[in-house]
Amino acid sequence: MSRTKRAVAPKNKGDRWGLAYVSPFFIIFGIFGLLPILFTVYVSFFHWDPLAGHNFIGLDNFRNLFTDPYFYRAVRNTFSIFLFSFLPQTILALLLANFLANPALRFKVFWRTILLVPWVTSILSVAIIFSELFGQNYGMVNVAMHYLGLSHIGIHNVNWVGQTIPSHIAIACMIIYRNLGYASLIYLSSMLSIPRDLYESASLDGASKWQQFRYVTIPQLKNTLTFMLIVGTIGGLQTFLEPLTYGGVQGGDSRQFSTLALYLYEQIIQNNKLGYAAAIGVAITLLTIVISGVNFLVTRKISGSDS
Repeated sequence: MSRTKRAVAPKNKGDRWGLAYVSPFFIIFGIFGLLPILFTVYVSFFHWDPLAGHNFIGLDNFRNLFTDPYFYRAVRNTFSIFLFSFLPQTILALLLANFLANPALRFKVFWRTILLVPWVTSILSVAIIFSELFGQNYGMVNVAMHYLGLSHIGIHNVNWVGQTIPSHIAIACMIIYRNLGYASLIYLSSMLSIPRDLYESASLDGASKWQQFRYVTIPQLKNTLTFMLIVGTIGGLQTFLEPLTYGGVQGGDSRQFSTLALYLYEQIIQNNKLGYAAAIGVAITLLTIVISGVNFLVTRKISGSDS
């Protein structure tokens, strides 16, 4: 019996040391992650005023939320901007990563470093630059469209701020500019881990570069694509700084690019409705969980990893 106790004691002691080493993460997550979420859910059941106090109103905030036309407009705008940004960004990032993965490419470190410049650039600077690019009268985008002859088919002096779809495209371009380099490096790191034997075998079988990219690279990136889709969905539902700096708290004069996160911010800053803003935050969290779960199941089914 004593031998058993002596044999088990070091293991238990090691387990305690292991828990001690990982406990800081769980403590920090509990304080700065879990507690704010629980407090937000708690506040959503109140009419909460930091100065005048608060009173319990039950599910009234959620009832008002699901009958609020501005909320549904924010949902539509959020998904529209996400689609305009994520799909082109994924295609461009894959092509750019495939180019950077070329073994014959020179100055690889330089080009990979340059990709991170937009990522570290201030969002305010990016918003100012893109506001000038997408100016209605003298913006470079409209000038370029004029010289390309698009004015002959009725596309000229596009109001990139006042119109819904053009404003979504302008904000999506801003998001693509900032995130393209980061996404490209993620895909690049996965491409570099693909065995070169697969490409050599495909080349011996007569596969072209495009066929190698389609039938070798893309299938090998299915896990990375799933990860980026989930992360991109979460980031898309939290789009905030780009529309805020592009057109103000309300997301344009007619809320044409008001997003969910921006609408939540408006309820706190302008309307002082902390309980209602908390209800919006809960709705965003639930949407994120549901859509991320659907994305995971769909991409897993398509890739065939559940077989």
